[in-house]
Amino acid sequence: MSDESRSAPRPRVGRTTAGRRRLRHALTVAAIEKFSEQGYDATTVDEIASAAGVGRRTFFRYFRSKEDAIFPNHEEVLGRIEQLFATADERQNPLEVACAGVGLVLDSYLADPDVSVKRFALTRTVPSLRDKEVASVDRYQRVLATFLRARFQAAGDPLWDLRGSVAAAAVAAAHNHVLRRWLRSGGAEDAHAHAKEAFALVIDAFADTAAPRGDRDDESVVAVLKTSAPLSEVVRQISQALRSAD
Repeated sequence: MSDESRSAPRPRVGRTTAGRRRLRHALTVAAIEKFSEQGYDATTVDEIASAAGVGRRTFFRYFRSKEDAIFPNHEEVLGRIEQLFATADERQNPLEVACAGVGLVLDSYLADPDVSVKRFALTRTVPSLRDKEVASVDRYQRVLATFLRARFQAAGDPLWDLRGSVAAAAVAAAHNHVLRRWLRSGGAEDAHAHAKEAFALVIDAFADTAAPRGDRDDESVVAVLKTSAPLSEVVRQISQALRSAD
């Protein structure tokens, strides 16, 4: 070995942004594989780290707990959504912007279908992972609601608070419907085509909400639906209820 070879610095895993992303992904894959093979409760952080070829301390530089390891991109995607909303053109339909925001979540799942499908199977059987997933969905919906309420208020809608919350719930429902359909298919269906159809339904249902409105007393809007109702029926009834309130 030459003197030059011996003196050259050795690259360290996780030193670059790309390296950190690869290591985070390796830990996620290791966690999912271990949980699937031997069960969530029986798997330790040390076993996950070892399977990824790193030590326990390295694991905790990336994740706070073993359940966090199977949701590696949540904070990153949430930050991208907030950035999208912060820089969106105020003249653009806010529902279109909101749908583009949750589209980033969908894309993060589609980017790694094998991991996404296996994670979905785990969240169906491990309550703590299911709770983690529900909390993540709730955070996305709260960001959506904050954005839409602000846009509707700026448009002079006296029902901006209610309408923003309901619209955010509809956008989230459309996304979740498409994502779960894709996951149940094992990643085989065309999620982007289904998302385009689902988001069009929501955008159409709230098509008039960005326009200024006259003064009205605040009203409560209630829509009663069966939990088995298809997405199109959910959107139709929400739209009808809100238009009746006008």
